[in-house]
Amino acid sequence: MTLHNKLWEPSPERIAQANLTAFAAAMSAKHGEDLSAYSRLWRWSVDHKWDFWRAIWDYAGVLGVPGDRVLQDADRMPGARWFPDARLNFAQNLLERRRADDGEDALVFWGEDRVRRVVSHADVHALASRVAAGLTAQGIVAGDRIAAYLPNMPEAIAAMLGATARGAIWSSCSPDFGVQGVVDRFGQIEPRVLFTVDGYWYNGKPIPILDKVGQIVARLPTVERVVVVPYLEQTAGTRGDLSSVRGAVSWDVWLAPFLAGPIDYVPLPFDHPLYILYSSGTTGVPKCIVHGAGGTLLQHLKEHLLHGDVKPGDRLFYFTTCGWMMWNWLVSGMAARATLLLYDGSPFVDRGRILWEFADAERMTHFGTSAKYIDAQKKIALVPRKDFSLATVRTMFSTGSPLSPESFDYVYQCVKDDLCLSSISGGTDIVSCFALGNPTLPVWRGELQCRGLGMDVDVYDEEGRPLAHAKGELVCKSPFPSLPIGFWNDPDGAKYRATYFERFPGVWCHGDWVELTERDGLIIHGRSDTTLNPGGVRIGTAEIYRQVEQLPEIAECIVIGQDWPPGEVGDVRVVLFVKLQDGVTLDQDLVERIKAHIRTHTTPRHVPAKVLQVTDIPRTKSGKLVELAVRNVVHGLDVRNAEALANPDALEQFRDRPELKT
Repeated sequence: MTLHNKLWEPSPERIAQANLTAFAAAMSAKHGEDLSAYSRLWRWSVDHKWDFWRAIWDYAGVLGVPGDRVLQDADRMPGARWFPDARLNFAQNLLERRRADDGEDALVFWGEDRVRRVVSHADVHALASRVAAGLTAQGIVAGDRIAAYLPNMPEAIAAMLGATARGAIWSSCSPDFGVQGVVDRFGQIEPRVLFTVDGYWYNGKPIPILDKVGQIVARLPTVERVVVVPYLEQTAGTRGDLSSVRGAVSWDVWLAPFLAGPIDYVPLPFDHPLYILYSSGTTGVPKCIVHGAGGTLLQHLKEHLLHGDVKPGDRLFYFTTCGWMMWNWLVSGMAARATLLLYDGSPFVDRGRILWEFADAERMTHFGTSAKYIDAQKKIALVPRKDFSLATVRTMFSTGSPLSPESFDYVYQCVKDDLCLSSISGGTDIVSCFALGNPTLPVWRGELQCRGLGMDVDVYDEEGRPLAHAKGELVCKSPFPSLPIGFWNDPDGAKYRATYFERFPGVWCHGDWVELTERDGLIIHGRSDTTLNPGGVRIGTAEIYRQVEQLPEIAECIVIGQDWPPGEVGDVRVVLFVKLQDGVTLDQDLVERIKAHIRTHTTPRHVPAKVLQVTDIPRTKSGKLVELAVRNVVHGLDVRNAEALANPDALEQFRDRPELKT
């Protein structure tokens, strides 16, 4: 099968019923031009960004006052200001787009195979109102930071909504983070309240965390109150000792004095800080990226309603933790009037079947996951369509890393053939996406369907010139509402500008190595800071991963460029590390077959000089490979903040390898 096969095409009925089709028709009628073709609609949305983003506000029915001005200082990036006269509240837009007495499901939660809870919209509203009252009684005001060390569970969403209703700034980590990883993040933002759990479940095992919480709070002097959700106590019959945690009180006790009622939403400016998210932190202390309420809301509504075709009553799922931006993205589905399906735990419970069981049992319409999960399902040869109906699933999202063409094949062959497979890409940096799915366009093998509406995305060469159908840097050439407000503790914005705007002044440089296809889709070849450069030719790491992971002996792999000869600045050689399937060893025959497969399907420059075996591949908490950290270890450099990794011990397998000295 070639790279450019068309794998799916929407039916005329699906196109006609899509939110995007209705939006394009409304814009065509209002502005007197034919915007029915997506390419024309995208170009209009970029060239007429004022009209486009105001139309999103109106189409989505945003609650608030937009003001007269849409964009101030449009020629400055950073520095442009969206809706400078607007007033809105983020939580209000998630909670009040349905009636507060709505008995429909708002949240459905599965904690592995041990817990199932259904929470109505009215109950979420009531819980958020009590959290807001509790925080007000605590003296929390707009701009204060509220931190969460929570699983992806209903209490996390209710706490976020209660906090942001009052204008507090929300920041979260998942409870699998180590003490130092949490302190490196929350220590910078000085939260006043910390929400946590007594523990969580993973792969069938209870994992208590109150000892970690006690150590964390001891190193966060600004924390005045720790509110503990008794997750393990409720499910495993255990009882944690809160006395070891300074300022701790159980969730129920803390909420007890406060009755549910109308929420006193604080109306705030469009760019009032909403979330603080964190860079991966594998090359130093994580950057604290501050996102505004209005930009996050507008961008997510655009992505859910138009690119995801989320409709009222849809049941939206993304496999994520509270330490990944996809949690923030998922939660905004409430503003699109979707029911959110929440899962916490291992996705490989019940031999990897648990999420497909979830999809059938809860009538999932949108199944979101990582490219790594899809690849893992392919590796274990699971064929969900044999055992599960998946009748309600019409869209599948994938992100976190490039989705290989072979994984596209797997989805259509083994999951469902009538499905819009939307590989999407953006990041923590913008808490949203540059490239997205599209329910009205075909899906082509290995491609992201389109550039996001309102996102002036292009591909630049090293001199800052646009490239057509060639690999280069992913850039965005003009402002968009979800640009970060800045970094925390960066008063003059110097770190912020250096991170995104130093390479091409006035242009956002995202750090992805990509190409635009002849169909105006995108192919992502990896991170530009980890591209390999043997003989002066840049190679995307995803090009090698795609080939190696097709071999049945390979479980996963990671590739770096090693400076060669050592100690000299100049050329590099490609080094491939492989984790093999159980019972397989790396002999010379397998090495030669790996090299031959890469050479046959790419170029001789892609062929690694060395192929070495490891038993584990280091990753971030959200599952992303950390090529830079591995490269540092290989070169004898420090890896700062290894706490950011899910498995930091894996790095030791790359240190002082004798094979890399020759």
